Amino acid sequence: MRRRDFIAAFGGAAAWPLSARAQQTAGRRPLIGLLSPISRVTAARNVDGLRNGLRDSGYVEGRNIAVEYRYSDGVPSNFPELAAQLVALNPDVILVGSSSGILATYRATQTVPLVMVVVDDPVALGVVKSIARPGTNVTGTWMAGDEALGGKRLGMLKDIVAGVSRVAAMVNPDDASDAPLLRLLPAAAHALGLTLRFIEVREVSEFDGAFAGAARDGTQALLVGSSPFFLAHRSEVAATAARRRLPAIYGWREFVEAGGLVSYGPSLPDTYRRSAGLVGRILEGVIPADLPVEIPTRFELVINLKTAKALGLTISDQFLLPADEVIE
Repeated sequence: MRRRDFIAAFGGAAAWPLSARAQQTAGRRPLIGLLSPISRVTAARNVDGLRNGLRDSGYVEGRNIAVEYRYSDGVPSNFPELAAQLVALNPDVILVGSSSGILATYRATQTVPLVMVVVDDPVALGVVKSIARPGTNVTGTWMAGDEALGGKRLGMLKDIVAGVSRVAAMVNPDDASDAPLLRLLPAAAHALGLTLRFIEVREVSEFDGAFAGAARDGTQALLVGSSPFFLAHRSEVAATAARRRLPAIYGWREFVEAGGLVSYGPSLPDTYRRSAGLVGRILEGVIPADLPVEIPTRFELVINLKTAKALGLTISDQFLLPADEVIE
């Protein structure tokens, strides 16, 4: 075989899995899998965002696409089994929320196209080769590093809690979603002149003891990590923080709606809507390896004034003005 023919043949073999999948799925309604890190109820707005985005791309569930849903209910250990279930269905693409979720799904398949949603540093996770050119079966959106975002949340705590100097970050060490906080948050706290400690929580039964320990340590404010475990148990987290009179900042608005003080982070429904555009491009034949990883474009600041009043805090007009929503 001539060298040029060999190279062409080898290149064709390397591209075979995705092109073969396109041929195999021709003539049937495309199937999309969704692996959510939270519960069906909590994820409802995100699913609506996905459906709206798919509709914008010309895809309507039940008409020209089918969707299979799996929900991890905030339990990272559920991901491998749920990912295996979706992969076994031979979908055209799987949309995956959270770092632990994309890790489990990537381990289950390197051929089914995967679209990740607000994952922390996919290069460090090992699921893409670079942000600009993933080079694998994975693309999607990432948090662009949690260092700046974590530091911004700590800065907001300084703005809200007068004279704060000792803060704690609640993390789930078993969840890859919180790994960037463990690695990057100490430097951000130091730059703000804050003393930082980490509180590790893996089970609901550990919440009260963790908050009690923070109080004994003189913690004045709390940053709650990004693990879907905390989001799944947001009512318990917010109620315990209120009982301990500990001001806390969160990544997602659902915490504030459950009684938490303040949240700042990407709009998940908007990010799911935009992710649907990537799903649409993949269904049209673009391979994930060539689709640059994106960052969220819409961030939300949500404040609960009722909680602030109960904690004896006065939120300045300067802080309230840019808020996307104020709960009174």
